[in-house]
Amino acid sequence: MPAANPTSRKAKKRRTLEDLKPHVRDGRYRLARHAVRHATAEGFTEQDVVATLLMGRELVRYLEDERLLVLGWFAVSPSVRVPLHVVVEFSKPRFVDVVTAFIPDDPHRAISRERLAEVLRWDRARLESDVQGRSSSD
Repeated sequence: MPAANPTSRKAKKRRTLEDLKPHVRDGRYRLARHAVRHATAEGFTEQDVVATLLMGRELVRYLEDERLLVLGWFAVSPSVRVPLHVVVEFSKPRFVDVVTAFIPDDPHRAISRERLAEVLRWDRARLESDVQGRSSSD
């Protein structure tokens, strides 16, 4: 029996934001609940997320996770624009998953894996602090 070839594992895709834009334009994307929660809490819309993906710029490519971090902007008034980070997963060949979207503290700094993990846990920490705050004031 031949030995297993360690290099025969599925190779990670190397896709860019430009590769993903046609999927977004065609509506072949899905917003994760996490992204929807951030949008509700922070005041941006699905259209802002889509605009970021179509007109923003790629900050980081996380090849191991098959994800991209994209920076864009959304308007809160005619003269004020707010930065928006969108994390997308591109593991599916004909579809884009919007993992999360959030208003960054420092929009031009590429975030580390640790910061990305913190952002992805944002809802859980916020819910725990809300529950603790209510129980201490009751």
